[in-house]
Amino acid sequence: MEAIMNTEKRPSSRSIFGLNWMIFFMSDVRPGIGPFLSIFLKSYLNWSTDLIGVALGTMDLTAAITQVPSGLLVDSLKFKRFFIFFACLVISAGCLIILNYPQLVMIIFAQSMMGIATAIIPPAIAAITLGLVGRQRFPKRVSINETWGHTGNVVTAATVGILGYLLGLQWILYMVIVFAGASIFFLLFIKSKEINQAAARALVENHDGSHKTPLPIFTFLRESYLLVFCFSVFLFHFSNAAQLPLIGQLLSLKNPAISSLFMGGCIILAQMVMIAVAYSTGFFMNIMGRKPIFLFGLGVLPIRAVLYTLTDNPILLLSIQLLDGIGAGIFGVIGVVIISDIAKGTGRFNFSLGLMALSQGIGASSSNVMSGYVVNNFGFNTGFITLACIALIGLFFYEIFMPETKNKTS
Repeated sequence: MEAIMNTEKRPSSRSIFGLNWMIFFMSDVRPGIGPFLSIFLKSYLNWSTDLIGVALGTMDLTAAITQVPSGLLVDSLKFKRFFIFFACLVISAGCLIILNYPQLVMIIFAQSMMGIATAIIPPAIAAITLGLVGRQRFPKRVSINETWGHTGNVVTAATVGILGYLLGLQWILYMVIVFAGASIFFLLFIKSKEINQAAARALVENHDGSHKTPLPIFTFLRESYLLVFCFSVFLFHFSNAAQLPLIGQLLSLKNPAISSLFMGGCIILAQMVMIAVAYSTGFFMNIMGRKPIFLFGLGVLPIRAVLYTLTDNPILLLSIQLLDGIGAGIFGVIGVVIISDIAKGTGRFNFSLGLMALSQGIGASSSNVMSGYVVNNFGFNTGFITLACIALIGLFFYEIFMPETKNKTS
């Protein structure tokens, strides 16, 4: 008889406290400086839209290239906490480079550094979580992780938006460094000995207590739906990634003096929706399954993109941004859970997360670069309509080719 390796002992309150607050502060560190970078480059450095797209795309592309190696490293090595410590240091260094050397080559270099760092964070957090709580409690814990992350985004986005307005846009980068330090502090509360290393990579345990070897990668890819799901993730982010940065640039053109406040508002409103969506997704996916919920998240993307073309009123744009909270809130939970379903019993959990993140990174990079070119040559509305069409392709592809994974057996 075989079972997924899972510790019977619940993690200590100290480790859960550290995990919660690390994720809270990591919400601003994990994407580097995120969509605020487009405002910093547009309003503070006067960059053109196509160059901004290249800068944003560089980090996404670098992260994409290093996603799979990062997943394999997290699977193979036991010091999970060190990966997050390292990523926080590198992201802080990247912010300092952008602040002190604001030239194209140096910003591209800094974005590349941060791309490598951000590739490490998602599989490290997921592995620590799975290793602490075990597979049975993992779906609900992912929902709680995302709730803490989105709550952190509300606080950090408000802080960054206000400080950017009062003290200057450079404070966008200073605060990322501060939050990185806070993430490292709370990381220390997580007890390394409580992280079950076998459970952290979804290995199975035999009846005699020994562990089966991980399934060979090519066998795993051939026998699972991982590649199908990853292509769906690519299409999701190809449509989604550029929408918020484009809104930031549009707001910068209309109201440059208060652009950081508007961007902060966009993020805060979306994150407030994500808090509710992420928490409730943990409940509904056990009733409805994974597929209907992910399809719903995909369906929101084209609606949101089309609505952006109907107005340039900042208040209405902020209202439309609420839809971002639905799609992103669903994906943040359901994506990791579907990966854990697919990788169950294979020992390839973090590799699978890395491949999903690779698909996400390629999609996001393609989204930023493509939309930057389209908007620069044909205008914002054409850019949004293009993103809406990509979302519809993703919706139909997932419906046709991806099965339900909830009851997958190892």
